[in-house]
Amino acid sequence: MKCFQHAWVGGLEATEYNAYSQLAEKLLVPGSEQGKLYKWVALLTGSKNTLKGVGFFLGGSLLMLVGFRGAVIIMGVGLLLVWLASLVLLTQELGKSTAKPRFTDILSKSRAINVLSLARMFLFGARDVWFVVALPVYLHTAFDWDFWQVGGFMAIWVIGYGAVQAVAPRFTHRDTKALPGRRVAILWAALLTGIPAAIAVGLGAELSAQYVLIGGLMVFGVVFAVNSSLHSYLIVSLARSDGVSLDVGFYYMSNAMGRLIGTLLSGWIYQAYGLEACLWVSSLFLLTATIAVAQFPTSRESSFP
Repeated sequence: MKCFQHAWVGGLEATEYNAYSQLAEKLLVPGSEQGKLYKWVALLTGSKNTLKGVGFFLGGSLLMLVGFRGAVIIMGVGLLLVWLASLVLLTQELGKSTAKPRFTDILSKSRAINVLSLARMFLFGARDVWFVVALPVYLHTAFDWDFWQVGGFMAIWVIGYGAVQAVAPRFTHRDTKALPGRRVAILWAALLTGIPAAIAVGLGAELSAQYVLIGGLMVFGVVFAVNSSLHSYLIVSLARSDGVSLDVGFYYMSNAMGRLIGTLLSGWIYQAYGLEACLWVSSLFLLTATIAVAQFPTSRESSFP
């Protein structure tokens, strides 16, 4: 239970920051400079995740020093201060539509954004179904790691994940005139699909669990970071300048839904069937995300009706 608490304290993701930073990127980078936009999206989202890794260090430290209740109180006070600061500092309304949207307008009418949102939901569900609850509990119980070791390892993993995310454009394209689209997204999603299944097979074989899991996590982190950065670029490049907050907001609503589903399933499946089952479900989710990306329109011009 304490490992679940540790993962919860250390692993909160700043989805709202992601959305707002990408609104700024869309509005501040000219549409003709898509290569530069991709680099900015990768850099800002990657740096956000690198800083998030520090949260794992802080989460483990707080649990060891003040316990779960004390950690939650300290975190709550910190969030309150951030909220108060945002009321003063965030005065501009980036991406606000010129028309007042109805509730039904929240749902995107763009096939491309709907496809990306579906893929994003299963992509992050696939990560969290084994990373959020099952992994820290497994590290603590199977490897007998203490909170410092679990928190430190996950912090290093997230920091490395953010660093790879920041340089993702180097992996997905070298020619800035040929920006990534459906084919590249399918390739990287398909590559990611087999990794959790390979880790599950390795854990079931007579191999060193530590080598299989740690090594698999490193490979998964690199490929997942590229997928995440690629999807983030695609959503920002497709979003309309007028009402970009609706397009990006719908996309990150799907992101949050995927994380919620993954987190709930992570605890239930791990308790009922173990880590290997979580990994197989992760691969199934990733296969669904790959199929969704395959439905991505070939033409950017056909993205909106």
